[in-house]
Amino acid sequence: MIEQQLLHKAYRLMYASVCMANKYEENRSVCKYVHSTSLGHQAIQLAVAFQLRPEDWVSPYYRDESILLGIGMEPADLMRQLLAKANDPFSGGRSYYSHPSLNDADKPRIMHQSSATGMQVIPATGAAHGLQMLNKPGLVVCSLGDASMTEGEVAEALQVAVLHKLPILYLVQDNGWGISATATESRVMSAVQYAQGFPGLTAIEIDGTDFAKCYSTVADVLQHLRSGAGPVLLQANVPLLGHHTSGVRKEFYRNENELQQEAERDPVQKLKTSLLAQGLTPAQLQDIEKAAQQWVDEAFEAAQASPDPDAATVTQHVFAPTPVLEEKGNRQPANAAAIPMVDAALFAIREIMQQHPEAVLYGQDVGRRLGGVFREAATLADQFGDNRVFNTAIQEAYIIGSTAGMSAVGVKPIVEIQFADYIYPGFNQLVTELSKSCYLSMGKFPVSAVIRVPTGAYGGGGPYHSGSIESTLLSIKGIKVVYPSNAADMKGLMKAAFFDPNPVVMLEHKGLYWSKVPGTDAAKTPEPDADYIIPLGKGRIVQAASEAAIAAGESCCVITYGMGVHWAIGAAKAFAQQVEIIDLRSLYPLDEAMMYAAVQKHGKCLVLTEEQQAHSYAESLAGRIQQHCFQYLDAPVQVMGALDRQLYPFMYSLNRLCCQQ
Repeated sequence: MIEQQLLHKAYRLMYASVCMANKYEENRSVCKYVHSTSLGHQAIQLAVAFQLRPEDWVSPYYRDESILLGIGMEPADLMRQLLAKANDPFSGGRSYYSHPSLNDADKPRIMHQSSATGMQVIPATGAAHGLQMLNKPGLVVCSLGDASMTEGEVAEALQVAVLHKLPILYLVQDNGWGISATATESRVMSAVQYAQGFPGLTAIEIDGTDFAKCYSTVADVLQHLRSGAGPVLLQANVPLLGHHTSGVRKEFYRNENELQQEAERDPVQKLKTSLLAQGLTPAQLQDIEKAAQQWVDEAFEAAQASPDPDAATVTQHVFAPTPVLEEKGNRQPANAAAIPMVDAALFAIREIMQQHPEAVLYGQDVGRRLGGVFREAATLADQFGDNRVFNTAIQEAYIIGSTAGMSAVGVKPIVEIQFADYIYPGFNQLVTELSKSCYLSMGKFPVSAVIRVPTGAYGGGGPYHSGSIESTLLSIKGIKVVYPSNAADMKGLMKAAFFDPNPVVMLEHKGLYWSKVPGTDAAKTPEPDADYIIPLGKGRIVQAASEAAIAAGESCCVITYGMGVHWAIGAAKAFAQQVEIIDLRSLYPLDEAMMYAAVQKHGKCLVLTEEQQAHSYAESLAGRIQQHCFQYLDAPVQVMGALDRQLYPFMYSLNRLCCQQ
């Protein structure tokens, strides 16, 4: 039996949500930013919110304002986000209404939430995975609409949740709509029916408009999760009583008969009828309603009076500050043996995992049996166990997106995409979740993740194992990209990437792993000591030109990275002491000072890349150099890259021709 006080609280918050929706409609000229409300969904949302604990995590979607009210947020808090105010507690005026991020000690935590439907399922599952790894108390509630269940990334998350028996509730609020598309015209099964294909995923369907029934069902579900019995999918059937959004209005695509039928399922009216039947008088109900209305009216006035964001803050929180600001440790210890790049990465991760129990490594084939297709993770599972070094399925989206949830709960993930050519299924998570989390959460949830990506043409890799992706990656704001060319840099950059609180993509050239490509012996270096670390954004002068050549105007600089460094070293042998070679090492952040100083010194510059030249990162560098160093140039900046083709042919000779080696 639910206590009357709780029922009264539920009615007050339900009625407040109605008052809020009405307030927004009455003030459309003020509430000009797009928003959705929880009308019709309030009962199930409150039933869940009331039973969450501060150690829990919730991943709501854009219609979950009643969850926010239920965990203790004030209407004024939500309205400040609606009106994009500076004191919006979630995003400081940067994100939409009901797109929360919350790290209050007395409430369930909420990591950054995006608008993309279904995309929160992978980070939420990653959070549950992280809680289990760290043996932390708490569970995760991932809330989503029924239409988003058709997203392929949802299937990736469900696979992992069942495989590892994660403490996560997938709350599917089924209102039968996907904007204007009905369930019958757009999908063949409900969420509960879909869940039957995942043995071990408990699936329950309830009437999401009956608060008492929702509350008791959720109580059982949460007890199931806290006992370690595995994930649950709860489908709550609800009406959509409001608009899809303030911009896509219900009258655009729904008729009066449909709206009237939906109104008969209104959870607010159902709870009101129940309370009257239980002895609450109409006057008492009216008092609750008046108090709720006054609460909302005062909140709206306070939100309107709140200050707008200061334009000067727009560049804040793109990244969280990194603790690694200078090069430290011994790059070349006495008597240190030369090692290949693949071992440098392996040894760096081994040292990290020895010192940091929160560090984990996962991806395709990195586990105990193989240790990576390039042996780049060999022996790590033997040393640190299958809980910290493990295989995933072929799930690029989960591999990348799960790091957002892992990072939020305190895990430090190092993950691997097996080949650069296959990173694209993970781009949705990289762009939508990881790159925006720090900025839109006002720094509350930067994503600490190292994403290793073997890249580049090597041997007969052919059209699907030879690609270079740096230009595509560098179009994403909010991530860092590094590209070592030798073993010492691999180790120093790997350490810096791990300690950086932001997402860092480590591009690792397959042809440099073992120095099997002719002319790449310089990629092998003595192993730096365990303390060696290189700050991101610092280039390295690999080779200097002589002062005599510079004075005579007979020198130039080559600006490059990765395999390009070794091509430049080989080509420079024909121009003794005339060529300065700059290894960028870090593509973003970029050592612009070193780059411009070299160009100003020599007056002639070649930017060298393995990527196809047209529309590339290298061409953007050339443009930037010419903009900043125009008065120092003796000739236009030249760019050299691969042939402008969409792929690398399989045949060795054609592959090499495309690389223009």
